[in-house]
Amino acid sequence: MKLSRPVSWFLLAFGVWSWFIWVTFVKNLWKDGSGLAFDDAGDPTAYFWVHLLLAITSFLLGTAVGWIGFRGVRALRADKA
Repeated sequence: MKLSRPVSWFLLAFGVWSWFIWVTFVKNLWKDGSGLAFDDAGDPTAYFWVHLLLAITSFLLGTAVGWIGFRGVRALRADKA
């Protein structure tokens, strides 16, 4: 199955966007000063673990979607040559 050029680029951009957003989120989660992510003793809370799991899942899905888009773009360029 071949993807169209717009779909390939969209999937690639979505993968990059997903990584950008979730890396920023994890950085902010790690530096959380509100007490949601870490308790008074400095130990991670359930909030931290749940959101870290969400971020990891999104990293994996974003990578998979981006990889599909990358392969689509690469296949379109190979067909052109």
